[in-house]
Amino acid sequence: MSKLFTPFSIGKLEVKNRFVRSATTSYWSDDTGILSDPIIEHYEKLAKGNIGLIIKGHSYVSEKGKAHSKQSGLSAEAHVPRMEELVEIVHSYGSKIIGQINHGGFTCRQDRVTASAYKTNDWEARELRQDEIEKIIEDFAEAAKNAIAAGFDGVQIHAAHGYLNSQFLSDRVNKRLDEYGETLEKRALLLMRIYDAIREKLGEKAIIGVKINGDDFAEEGGMQVDDAISVIKWLAEKGLSFAEISGGGPEQQNHIRKTRGRAAIETGYCEATWGAHVKKIRDQIQDLPLIIVDGIRSRTTMDALLDNNVADFISMSKPFINEPDLVNLLEEGQERASCIDCRKCISSDNFAKTMLRCFYKHP
Repeated sequence: MSKLFTPFSIGKLEVKNRFVRSATTSYWSDDTGILSDPIIEHYEKLAKGNIGLIIKGHSYVSEKGKAHSKQSGLSAEAHVPRMEELVEIVHSYGSKIIGQINHGGFTCRQDRVTASAYKTNDWEARELRQDEIEKIIEDFAEAAKNAIAAGFDGVQIHAAHGYLNSQFLSDRVNKRLDEYGETLEKRALLLMRIYDAIREKLGEKAIIGVKINGDDFAEEGGMQVDDAISVIKWLAEKGLSFAEISGGGPEQQNHIRKTRGRAAIETGYCEATWGAHVKKIRDQIQDLPLIIVDGIRSRTTMDALLDNNVADFISMSKPFINEPDLVNLLEEGQERASCIDCRKCISSDNFAKTMLRCFYKHP
């Protein structure tokens, strides 16, 4: 029997299969961050499709930390009731669900902040003060508490994709000369303190994971795979529950993203965008549950990733937009996801303007 359809435990949390719906943002909350009906209905479709673990699209930890309009929040008790409704629906189908918490950093329109003064041709962001950093750490812990109050099975700290934690980790952005800058260990200090604050708030047995770049895919510098190994090791020593390995941070270059982390054809999992990076991480970190995301579409790749001990879970996003019941279809014999990566679902023409759906399949 394929490992894909066998259970696996993350700490005390038993997940019924090896499929993860990677956190996918949506713009379907009201202006105060409270969930609307369509997004709850969307998550019900995902749970009904037998996905073992769903990671909810990122929720902001403070109003100033909102990455975009209509983003969901976990910064206040007012966010809890609708989140609780979402969690109860997901649990009713036997799926587990984790809340992803985030601060947008220089992506925030209300107050563009980051590790150091940083600017592009279109905008500039200011450097965070020490007291502001301390407040952000507290905000993450409070948001994690709200997530657990809503019934989430755990939380995931977003430290990838060029948001605040990712910005602090990157030497392309972080030029600080204090305790939060200069070396990788210091650049990782914000993430470490966020983890510590959440662990203190939730207790030793709580499920706390991280989504982190295995590579920023910058032309020069930035987080690279050896850096990711160090940061994940430091978190694992503190009791991290799992790591989801992603990619693409500040100043990423698409031509580098497509090639630098990819495994050789003969491995059987070259389809996974950064399978080689994740294998390198696994070789250095044996006991921590690992989740791999991006580019995975075929049963053969999924099986190869598990059989070669590259990762413990297969995480996908766009394929589940196309086919919320993909897990059942694969178990029934379908050989690959129907998603053709046309990216219409996340295009500027459609994304945030209508509920997540496949525009190739349903134009």
